[in-house]
Amino acid sequence: MAGKGIYKVLDDKGRVLIPRQLRAAAGMQHGDIIKLAVQKGVVTAQKVELIEVGDQSPQAVEAYVFSTVRTMEKQTLLSLAARLISLLEENSKE
Repeated sequence: MAGKGIYKVLDDKGRVLIPRQLRAAAGMQHGDIIKLAVQKGVVTAQKVELIEVGDQSPQAVEAYVFSTVRTMEKQTLLSLAARLISLLEENSKE
């Protein structure tokens, strides 16, 4: 997508919408992992398939979980959800 840039206003939570045509041009879809970085004062957004090895930040773990869930079979998801609910109930009793 060449041409003039697209201007967006940052909201009060620091969010900005990536317009549909830019997402399409970058091959970004709902649920994809997007790596944000700053290079020489420029913020970049890059679609990635894998999280960098060793990155155990909460954001990286969340992105990994969401991307993994997209590929799981329904029965596996239901089993995982049941286990998570059980863990939450155990923790709430403490």
